Amino acid sequence: MSETNAALGPERTHSRRLGGSEIWRRRAWRALMLTLLVVVGATFMLPLFWALCASLKPLEEVYVFPPKFWPSEPLWDNYRQVLDPRTARLPFPRFILNTVIITVSAVVGTVLTSSMAGYALARLKWRTREFWFLVLLATMMLPGQVLLIPHFLIYKNLGWVNTYKPLIVPGWLGGAAFFVFLFRQFFKGVPVELEEAALIDGASRWQIYWRLMLPLAKPAVATVAVLSFIHHWQEFMQPLIYLSDFEKYPISLGLRMFQNLGGSWMNLLMAASLISLLPLAILFLAAQRYFVQGLLLTGSKG
Repeated sequence: MSETNAALGPERTHSRRLGGSEIWRRRAWRALMLTLLVVVGATFMLPLFWALCASLKPLEEVYVFPPKFWPSEPLWDNYRQVLDPRTARLPFPRFILNTVIITVSAVVGTVLTSSMAGYALARLKWRTREFWFLVLLATMMLPGQVLLIPHFLIYKNLGWVNTYKPLIVPGWLGGAAFFVFLFRQFFKGVPVELEEAALIDGASRWQIYWRLMLPLAKPAVATVAVLSFIHHWQEFMQPLIYLSDFEKYPISLGLRMFQNLGGSWMNLLMAASLISLLPLAILFLAAQRYFVQGLLLTGSKG
């Protein structure tokens, strides 16, 4: 009998044990879940599909009623009007460059300083360490709107208004309490024996952090980098407060200007919005594996 089951293979043997009704019940459940996922995914993709269709329409066709999704004739010239400096109604390429400068500078500082602070809170032993960690957690409960006026007064007295410094320098001072917390949780999960072996070999604390701990923290680095990149790339309130020079505007303010100057250019706004979303989608897809792994690992350490 055992030889017969082996000849049938593990799948058929397992199917005979389950019975026909149980197999059909599982298949029906999988089909239901797959259908549900397809419906939910299509629901989330519908606004993006509408934005794509609107970006290929002439302006008068965007507001036609009853609305229709696909344009009668795709108008790819809308993207040229957004990106070509010779024909663009707004200097959108300049807005993209400004955003890249702000975002990359802030992300690099956030990853470095938040990882340093997380390593100090996780590995270094110093007085009042736990107290300051509780203070760090308490700052996460403070609404950002409460700090708008104090921050503006500080930056104004420093002469930083209408510069990129209020948008970049905070990233070099830890970035955000949540990022420091993520790195602390990850570093606490690294075996202590690795650090002790490095100390025995004569490595300094800086060398342990830079050559040992930071390379091991790739999932946490990817998580912080992606979250910080998304935050700074689409930040709207702070550039609106601190920047007054038109040539220094990032993408977020540039998109708003498509609705303010010369009427509402909805078709050009949709084209510019899709262009601004492209780097975020590429980054998330490229770092998705590390991103998910980082969230799982940092959430499982005490």
